[in-house]
Order: sequence, then structure tokens, then C-alpha cells
Amino acid sequence: MIDRKTDLTLVRGALRRSRVVALLGPRQCGKTTLARLFVTPDSLNYFDLEDPQSLARLNEPGIALRPLKKLVVIDEIQRRPDLFPLLRVLADRTPLRARFLILGSASTDLLRQSSETLAGRLETVPLEGFRLADLGASAQGRHWLRGGFPKAYTARREADSMAWRRHFLQTFLERDVPQLGSTIPAFALRRFWNMVAHYHGQIWNSAELARALAVNESTVRRYLDLMTGVFMVRQLPPWFENLGKRQVKSPKVYVRDSGLLHALLGITNERDLENHPKVGASWEGYAVEEVLKSFSPDEAYYWATYNGAELDLLLFKNGCRIGVECKRADAPALTPSMRTALADLKLDHLYVLYPGDKTYALGRKVEVMPLAKFVKAK
Repeated sequence: MIDRKTDLTLVRGALRRSRVVALLGPRQCGKTTLARLFVTPDSLNYFDLEDPQSLARLNEPGIALRPLKKLVVIDEIQRRPDLFPLLRVLADRTPLRARFLILGSASTDLLRQSSETLAGRLETVPLEGFRLADLGASAQGRHWLRGGFPKAYTARREADSMAWRRHFLQTFLERDVPQLGSTIPAFALRRFWNMVAHYHGQIWNSAELARALAVNESTVRRYLDLMTGVFMVRQLPPWFENLGKRQVKSPKVYVRDSGLLHALLGITNERDLENHPKVGASWEGYAVEEVLKSFSPDEAYYWATYNGAELDLLLFKNGCRIGVECKRADAPALTPSMRTALADLKLDHLYVLYPGDKTYALGRKVEVMPLAKFVKAK
């Protein structure tokens, strides 16, 4: 079993601070396994809302939850949004009798109407599959190819990993999305997901995707927001300020898990990946996800101008401006675009992350660093 020490530390810290902690992430990313390290599934304090026995126990939720002490786990909370008002009452008791760890497969945006009663009481912890920081540099190639979903990453053979990911894509659209109340047909979302995979790492153009899918732009936006809300797609917002330059103001889109991206693109092994025209965009998206997971910035953006200058990530943390460029190259060099970003954005430091193993300076405030070293250090 792979030690997810970073995620364990985050959950423990949140439980010390907050009365209700929401562990949010896509299905099959390991939320349940992690929660069972805190409360065993045979405990009265553990509720799995996909288990008929747990659902039966919650026929009268007040009677079931009020007497419990210490930590209570409720898995798949999105299936019972009616529990949120009761959780608010239980979390406000003095003295506090129990804390709650709730697990969900939808983002706080999708849960907002239900969870707004927990404002000021709820802390969220994202979980997105295995982290490169925990796996180590030697696992980078396998992690990039297969992605972070535990069963995809740990499969014995590449064919087994691909079979799991393809099955996940199908069941996610046919079963999991409808359970969230979506009425969008599975085939329509699958076509959209395939299109996003081909646009991975590019600036969002709703008109272009709408024409390709033969739907209107508002429909495409609805698809995008839904897939973002269930952690399958990332919309990276643009940063723009008054620089006297025309700057891009549409988001970039990424398929968040590199293994699912490769399944959508038909990439089955390392050779396919190396020869695929999207290999550079795949590396960029993979690096972006690992940086955001490890660095935990206060805010994150990309930056681009219509003159061609761009920056893959602009991170704000503790009052500093950190730039990140993701380069799939043996020896990245300083580019005019990097110089422009340093000057225009007043960066405190610029990191160029690549798949290699050496760290070296490119100039003042600019450093080339292996991705695995960066995420481990942060």
C-alpha cells in the first residue's frame, strides 16, 4: 500500500482546526481508503451512503448521529444533501461531542446550495489521486503515463491500467454523473470530453467547440462547468492587469488526470506518448497539476498576451509572485517570453520545470529544476 502521508497530514490538520471537514475528489481517487485510516468501516461512527445498511441507519438521522462522539465519517455525502442542516446543529453544540469528516465526489460549487448552512464551520481538503511528491522521482514516468488513480497506477500491466481507465470513463458518465442530478446524455458528455482532450493545454474557445459539437455556446459552457465541478477538467483562469498590452482573458482547459487524458487520446504506452503530437501539452498539464497539489498557492493563474508572451503558471503565495514554466526538454533555455514575464509581472522567482534530473540557474531569479524535486521540496 502506498503511503499517502501528505494527504494524511492535511486531513489531520484540518480536523484539528475545524468541526466539519470535507474530503472532496473524484470517485476512485482513494477518499474512502484514506477515511478508513481514521474510522474503521465496522464502527458505528462510519456511514457509507452507497451501503443499504448505512442508509437504513440514517432513516432517522437525528437519532443516528446525535449520540455519537469523537470522529464521524459520512461517505458520498452528495447523495444526502438533507444532512447538512443537521450537521450544522451538531457542529454548533457546546461542549462539542463529535467532529465530522464528510467525503464527496462533487466540488464545493456543486454542493454550495446544500452546504451553505455550514459556512464558517466547514473546511475542505482536495484529494486527487497519488501525488508525485509521495511516489518519488523514480515513479515519474509511470505516474505521468497512467495518472494518479490508485487502481490505474498500481495495475500489474499497462493493458490492465488502460482497461481500468476506459471502464472508469464509461461508468463515470453513465452512472456517477446522473447521480449528481445531471440530465445531459452520457454520449454528449463523452464527445465533449474527447474534444477537451484534444484542446488540452489550450485557451478555451467556446464558439469553436460549439461548432464542432453542433450545439450552442451556452450548452458547451454548461458541459465545461459540470466536468469542472466533478474534478475531471481544470479551468485555469487568466491573469491580466494594466500593462499596456492586449492580454488573453479566456481560461485554459486541462484534463486533470494525465492517465484519463491518455485514455481519451488512445495513448497506451510510453512509446505512444513520446510520439504523440500532444506529448508537450500532456507534460504541461501533468506538471501544472502536480505543482498546484504540492505548492497550494493562495491564487493560481496563467498569463498570455496577443504578442506571444506567456507563462504557464503565475502563483501568488504569502505575498510573493512565483512564475512556473513547464518544458519537456533535455536542457531548457531562457526564452524571450520568460524575460517578458519576469519584467512585466514583476516575478519574485521563475522556475522552469522539466523531466530531467539536474538543477541549474538560467539567470537572476530564474532556475531550471526537475519537477520531482520541486514538488518534493514544496
